[in-house]
Amino acid sequence: MATDPSHGPAPGRPEAAPAPAVHRACFTVPLTHPSLPGHFPGHPVVPGVVLLDQVAAAVRAAFGLAPVRAVPRAKFAAPVLPGQEVRVALTRLAPGRVGFACEVAGRPVAAGEMAFAA
Repeated sequence: MATDPSHGPAPGRPEAAPAPAVHRACFTVPLTHPSLPGHFPGHPVVPGVVLLDQVAAAVRAAFGLAPVRAVPRAKFAAPVLPGQEVRVALTRLAPGRVGFACEVAGRPVAAGEMAFAA
């Protein structure tokens, strides 16, 4: 609560919580990535695990966190094709926890949460 040093908390004036900082990153998975020939032959799609690996690298660069311990939540909303630019928004949720949202051309493609070792 907001406080008045002479009278204590001011009634009816909740203190706004600071908005979490959002870090942004971009990456592209090239057609030459070793996971693509078998995923899927003739119609390559970037595997979800490759997206998660790229997000984890962005988290380490933004926050300096240790390796990923768990991915408690991940949702893949649309396929990502090789060569597409993926934009990532990262939000620190708590110590060792980061939320992520990925989009391609303004369209959501993946979102979730990662937990990192201490």
